[in-house]
Amino acid sequence: MPAPQFRLAIASSRQFLSIHPDDAYLLAVLERLGIQPTVCVWNDPDVDWTTFDAVLIRTIWDYFEHYAAFLAWTYTLDRHVVTVINDTHMLRWNSDKRYLLDLERHGVPIIPTRVAQGAFLHAALSQMDGHDVVIKPTVSGGAWHTVRGTAGAADFEQALAKLPPQLDYLVQPFVPEIASHGEWSLIYFGGTYSHAVLKRPTEGDYRVQEQHGGSMAQATPDESIVQAGSRILTAVAALDHQAPIYARVDGVVVKGQFLMMELEVIEPSLFLAERLDAAERFARLLLERLQELPRETRRLG
Repeated sequence: MPAPQFRLAIASSRQFLSIHPDDAYLLAVLERLGIQPTVCVWNDPDVDWTTFDAVLIRTIWDYFEHYAAFLAWTYTLDRHVVTVINDTHMLRWNSDKRYLLDLERHGVPIIPTRVAQGAFLHAALSQMDGHDVVIKPTVSGGAWHTVRGTAGAADFEQALAKLPPQLDYLVQPFVPEIASHGEWSLIYFGGTYSHAVLKRPTEGDYRVQEQHGGSMAQATPDESIVQAGSRILTAVAALDHQAPIYARVDGVVVKGQFLMMELEVIEPSLFLAERLDAAERFARLLLERLQELPRETRRLG
């Protein structure tokens, strides 16, 4: 194994003080390539991020619960000229789901979406009585403060009353194809399609996350779905963002059209544990990014 030439911080959360199992092989490959990875908690005040050649954002899965601190952290990294993967400008943009509307304006088909302040959710839903809808915060993850129900129904009104009124929310119709056909997650490295999984909610639920009983399986999407994901990344570039080193495009096919549900460029699961070839491609791409750094800024070598 070569002597380390680069130091790479793996930004995580207090929930994952060591590497997440899905990223374990990735880190093993990085070490073989001469990269020294170190798991660091993103909001640990004792971490000196300037001692690393770069910071790879991974399992910071609580950032939306500490959103002001998260934004402040990204600006601190900027001030110290720390290289971040993906870059901080993109992280801030992607951290608020209003980005969906930005991409829609650039021609990306999305699930119909409105944004409403928590105190005005009832007004936003006034024309949707009887419709199956999903409400989620604009800054969230893992179905945090997310509710689904029939607009106008008593039980749904009770669920809405429990939502924090100070948050802003997305208001969307529920798409039944998520349950009947599944939700695609398409993984891209350096803008190139890598692999995909198909996620499904458990019977009677609508959430595809594993913590809510959802399941996922490796799957091969039609070429039209892969191309739809690539067009979404093209739209990201049209918004003057750098090309993401890694990205996950989540979406569902409705009447033959791929509708984007999320673009994940902060801390998505990349489903690498069963795709060791993808982990190796990602590791080599990270090495290339580190090798592009000015030599005078490198911490090792």
